[in-house]
This record gives sequence, structure tokens and C-alpha cells, in this order.
Amino acid sequence: MRLLLALAFIVAVSASAQPRMAPLVIPPEAGQLVLVVTPDWAATGGTLRRYERRGGAWQAAGEPAEVVVGRGGLGWGRGLHGTGAPGGLGGPAKREGDGRAPAGAFALTEAFGYAEAAETGLPYVASDADVECVDDAASRYYNRVLRRDSVAVDWTGHEEMRRRDDLYRLGVVVAHNAEAEPGAGSCIFLHVWRGPGSTTSGCTAMPSDAMDTVAAWLDAAERPVLVQLPEPAYLALKRAWGLP
Repeated sequence: MRLLLALAFIVAVSASAQPRMAPLVIPPEAGQLVLVVTPDWAATGGTLRRYERRGGAWQAAGEPAEVVVGRGGLGWGRGLHGTGAPGGLGGPAKREGDGRAPAGAFALTEAFGYAEAAETGLPYVASDADVECVDDAASRYYNRVLRRDSVAVDWTGHEEMRRRDDLYRLGVVVAHNAEAEPGAGSCIFLHVWRGPGSTTSGCTAMPSDAMDTVAAWLDAAERPVLVQLPEPAYLALKRAWGLP
């Protein structure tokens, strides 16, 4: 009996001494990666690069593009990486109205725009005056893009998806806070920018031709993922997340 207990203790200690496996952040079936890196948490500009998974490795696709992010920089969002800062890393948390774009890893789920149809491999929603994204945290429809005329309106704040400018001429939904935790941030997109040096309220924006290229390249069958990080966090997570 003592021998069995001793062996069990050795096995338990040996198991506890093994390094923990890195969390599975980017699903193995994801074949497309949009990587956005900014210089630091407060930076409002960065670089977007696209990658395709080939033979288990990420390979560059196309040319990099300049992007702008939230006027408050970046803050940890809620996505494929979980909630908040992973692995004990520092950095602010994304909240509704803070002007930060979400940092972390997120699915890219659908495209939208002003045209009846668009060149994209994602499901596409044609926006008109009735299509809105709800940013009222008290609403049951918080963080959802929907038609105003299809539900009983219970919100006082929203994003108009058919704007009077071209910022939402074409865009892609970023699945930040998909569980719609009240106040954790809503209505996060990739979309067209106002120009270099501009900022957003929490989205990631780019030149019009770059947005066209990204939307046309994205394919729902490839389960595309956005990873958006300040450079220090990117370097810290690069190996654990299997980033290029």
C-alpha cells in the first residue's frame, strides 16, 4: 500500500511539473489571419497584414496596409482569447464608449455595405436606412446589427449602418463581445477610414482600396480571424498563439 501511495505521489508531482499547454486561441481550422499591430496601447495607427495557412504555417498574402484604430488606442476585448488580458499580461480593458479598439483575437463573421451585393466570401448585408447596430447596453439587442423595422425598438443609442459618408461603404463585422456582455463594447468593424492620421470610436479603419482588397479576400469557409495587438503584447504572445 505504501508503495502504491508513493508511486501515485510521484506521478502527481511529475504531472504538475509539466508545462501547461498554451490555450488554443486561433482555431486549427482557421485558414485566414488578419494581423494588426500598433506600436503601443495608446497608439492610434498601425499596420495590417494578411496571412493564409499553408501546410500548417502562416504565409503572407498581399501587401501590408496602413490602418487607424480607436482614438483611445487599444484595450483588451472579449473574443477567441477569452476575456481581458491573457497570461497575466498588462493593458487596459475595452469598455463601451472608451474610444479603444479591442485587442485580442476575434472571428470575422460577415460583411456589410451600401451596394446590393459586394465582392466578398463572407455573408453580406446590404445596408439601408433601417439597418442599425445597437450600442445601448440596456437593450436586449445590444451589440447586434439588425433592421429597426423588424423588432420592437428598446434602445436609445445605435450606429447607423447607412451613413451619409463613405466610412461604411464596405465593412466587416468583428466578433468582439459576441455574448453581448452589457458595457463591454459593441459595434466593432473593419471599415473605410477618413484618412491617415484619423481615428475611430473603436473600430479599425483603412484606405478604401485596402478595404476592398480585404473584403474580397476573406472567405467564410476559411474561418477568418483578426488578431489585433500592440507590439509588446504581440511579441509576448507570438509563440503561444502561433502567430507569424
